[in-house]
Amino acid sequence: MQSYRITVSGMVQGVFFRASTIDFVRNESLTISGYVRNLPNGKVEILAQGNEIEVKKLSLWLKNGPQSARVDETIVEKIEIDVKYKDFSVKY
Repeated sequence: MQSYRITVSGMVQGVFFRASTIDFVRNESLTISGYVRNLPNGKVEILAQGNEIEVKKLSLWLKNGPQSARVDETIVEKIEIDVKYKDFSVKY
C-alpha cells in the first residue's frame, strides 16, 4: 500500500468537489482509504492510500473533477506516513 497527497487547485471549493470525490471512489469500487478536505488557501487536498493503479485512476479523474468544478492544477506526491486509514471520507 502506498500513500499519496494530491492537491487540486482552481474553482474546487463550493462545487461539491469533496462529495463527488467520495462518490467516484465508491462508484468505481476503489479500495482507496484516506480523506478529502478543503484547505484554507482554496485548494482541495486528498490523502489517498492504496495501490498505485487505483490511485492513478483517482488522480486522472481529479484532473477534471465534477462538472461544476474548474481544475487548474493537480499535484500528486508520494508520501510516507505512519497512519493507516480504514475508509475514505471527508475530513473537516
